Amino acid sequence: MKKMTSAQVRQMFLDFFKSKGHAVEPSASLIPKDDPTLLWINSGVATLKKYFDGEIIPQNPRITSAQKSIRTNDIENVGKTARHQTFFEMLGNFSVGDYFKKEAIAYAWELLTSPEWFDFDPERLYMTVYPKDDAAYQNWLEVGVQPSHIFKVEDNFWDIGVGPSGPDSEIFYDRGQENNDVEENDPENYPGGENARYLEIWNIVFSQFNHLPDGRFVDQPHKNIDTGMGLERIVSVIQDAPTNFETDLFLPIIQATEKMSAHKQYATNPADDVAFKIIADHARAVAFAIGDGAIPSNEGRGYVLRRLIRRANLNGQRLGIQGAFLYKLVPVVGKIMQSYYPEVLAQQDFIQKVIRSEEQRFADTLEDGLDLLNTEIKAVKDSGSSVLSGEAAFKLFDTYGFPYELTVEYAQEEGLSVDQAGFDAAMEKQKERARQARGNEQSMASQDQLLMDIQTPSQFVGYTQLDVPKCRLENLIVQDQAVSSVTKGSAQLIFDQTPFYAEMGGQVADVGIIKDQQGDVVAQVEDVQHAPNGQNLHYVTVQKPLEKGATYELIVDANFRKKVRRNHTATHLLDQALRNVLGKHTQQAGSLVEPNYLRFDFTCLDKISAQQLAQIEQIVNEQIWQEIPVETIETDLESAKKMGAIALFDNKYGDQVRVVKISDFSMELCGGTHVKNTAEIGLFRIVSEASTGAGVRRITAVTSQEAFEYDQQQISYLQQVQQQVKAPQLQSVPAKVEQLNTELKTTQKQLQMFKNKLAQKTAQDLLNNVTPVGNFQVIQAIAPVTGMADLRQIADNWKNKNASDVLILGAKVQDKANLLVAVNQKAIDQGLQAGTIIKAIASEIGGGGGGRADLAQAGGKNPAGLQKALQKALTLINNWSAVK
Repeated sequence: MKKMTSAQVRQMFLDFFKSKGHAVEPSASLIPKDDPTLLWINSGVATLKKYFDGEIIPQNPRITSAQKSIRTNDIENVGKTARHQTFFEMLGNFSVGDYFKKEAIAYAWELLTSPEWFDFDPERLYMTVYPKDDAAYQNWLEVGVQPSHIFKVEDNFWDIGVGPSGPDSEIFYDRGQENNDVEENDPENYPGGENARYLEIWNIVFSQFNHLPDGRFVDQPHKNIDTGMGLERIVSVIQDAPTNFETDLFLPIIQATEKMSAHKQYATNPADDVAFKIIADHARAVAFAIGDGAIPSNEGRGYVLRRLIRRANLNGQRLGIQGAFLYKLVPVVGKIMQSYYPEVLAQQDFIQKVIRSEEQRFADTLEDGLDLLNTEIKAVKDSGSSVLSGEAAFKLFDTYGFPYELTVEYAQEEGLSVDQAGFDAAMEKQKERARQARGNEQSMASQDQLLMDIQTPSQFVGYTQLDVPKCRLENLIVQDQAVSSVTKGSAQLIFDQTPFYAEMGGQVADVGIIKDQQGDVVAQVEDVQHAPNGQNLHYVTVQKPLEKGATYELIVDANFRKKVRRNHTATHLLDQALRNVLGKHTQQAGSLVEPNYLRFDFTCLDKISAQQLAQIEQIVNEQIWQEIPVETIETDLESAKKMGAIALFDNKYGDQVRVVKISDFSMELCGGTHVKNTAEIGLFRIVSEASTGAGVRRITAVTSQEAFEYDQQQISYLQQVQQQVKAPQLQSVPAKVEQLNTELKTTQKQLQMFKNKLAQKTAQDLLNNVTPVGNFQVIQAIAPVTGMADLRQIADNWKNKNASDVLILGAKVQDKANLLVAVNQKAIDQGLQAGTIIKAIASEIGGGGGGRADLAQAGGKNPAGLQKALQKALTLINNWSAVK
């Protein structure tokens, strides 16, 4: 076996499959794109669904990748087991309708055992297969695997519900009986059993069936290969590491943590080792997640990120590390991974800023959590119980980031246990809410054989032409059937060439008309999408007969395209302006280019100030007014990157790309349509800016005619204000408004003084009306005031004058009711409390309340019940006196 670094292992895997004709697919973002079924990208195949279900036919049916992934289902096991990680890399090779079992098994065996590649000892390798998969069993024998090294296991069948499925074959590495945790004769002592000796290093899935909604499994039209090899696992074997954490993927992080800890050393204390491992794992996960655009928050993936940061921080405290520290590990993570993932170091400052901010926020929250825990512990002891409820433990976990184990430790120190069953039940409810929030979308669709089989060439000529007079109709589809003609209704069309742009990259599809050779309109083009093999698929409403093989004139709505072009180029200008004003860490998080407006989502932690928005808008307009030519350059991907063109990490690009260049200001990879000169945009106006979620903000803007109309509308509003404030000119409106504001503040102060005097007079009159009720002197009234603040002012006057033993006041405030009860020390000494009275009478106004023994208040939505509430209070006091 060759000794290699993790970077060498990753590269050797990719190089091997590249030598077998596979295209190397770059790792996609951890944040799924257009896939609501996933919170995170959790495997290599997760990014290739569009190929496997036939939505898109890849240029090369053979693909290989090293895909960064996150799984958090077993987060509690991280650090406690040898192999669990939240962040990991999945190495994989994939065949989309090309080779199948025989070739996949032969490739796996060659990579693992050939001296040219990994050079594993064949005697150390074992395989499992599905019992009914005779072909896979035979293929392993053919490459030279002994029958004694092949096990038939019923669980070897990959099925995610409706969609692609099939048997799989797992490969295990025998680490030797000395590494086992079961006896030699234990029934689990076999590859696939529950033991530490046989380590699964690779899984090969033979995706050959479609799992139908009715439960049947039918053959897929195109059979696929999907494999997964965990980089961390295979590196632990190659580097002869006891666990994944003793490899070069983790040890530098652990060593950096040791230097920050209070003289704690790795591999000296099992409890400390768990903390070191958790920190190392979570540091990797949060660095990559934030680099891909995730931001800590209270929901979704942001909640997962917050939990990971807080969990790592708590484990740092266990090691004696004071204050924020996790952010200091980002450069270590970046250096380990820079050979294949340079983006971590490129975004280091931003990632560190986000992590440090969250750690500091947690420091404040942690103090509140400890207060809550101490309160809960005291309540349990006061009740005579010895068990802290699972609900309380889950609240600490969910709200304050307390790991369950930490709560157990604190409870044990106080002689208490924790209801784990209750905690588990609350956790399961939360997981179920998360599942429901993601909805019931199908993870992977079934293949559409008709569209997948259409290989007809179709050329997009719309960059230079909007009206093409002779386009041959090559494919005509009606209700999922290929037909030769159609007279009316909806249809899908593919032509040998087309000027119609298919929706892509945030830009909406073109619309327009189709004419026959006599000049009659035969169809309206409503939408255009890409067919699986890349052709532009026209969705049309047929008005007159269409025939396959006939020639038609395709005409794009020129005004629609012109508006879209303006907005798309403006989007590029906006993207760069945001980077200039907010910082290079700002990333695009989505866009939409419509004819009447553009929408741009971007990563940003803070609200954008009005001054920044004005600066961004100014920068974009300056580029428009400079009349800059817009160049489009067709080149290969590597050359485009060397030119400095901006590429999104979560976008997939072909070998040939289009670079849209606007002088030295902006250069991006983009397949959309653009103006020839920025002057065509005319004018740019930001209409709105707002948050769309944790760390993501959205700007909506308009250009050209729509921008002019927007300005006219704003001027119209200003003119209305001019008339209302009676300003002589538009430019004098701000000064006039300021004058009116000053006058209004003066008037409000005078009004408040008058209200205070009125309240004092009202209070004086009320406080003179004392009624004996049983043993107490009582003042009760519905006061003509404007709210609870006035009632409290009356109560203060009552207390200062010692006007009676009990004060009961009500007030009607629009459609709501307020109640206040105050009692003096004499009443309290006799057991009469304000809180008791308010709770008894609040129901009469349809509300609730509470307070101290001497003062309590309530609010409700039934002012009609005020008089009844006061009468009920008097009856309560009278009955209390009778009892006493």
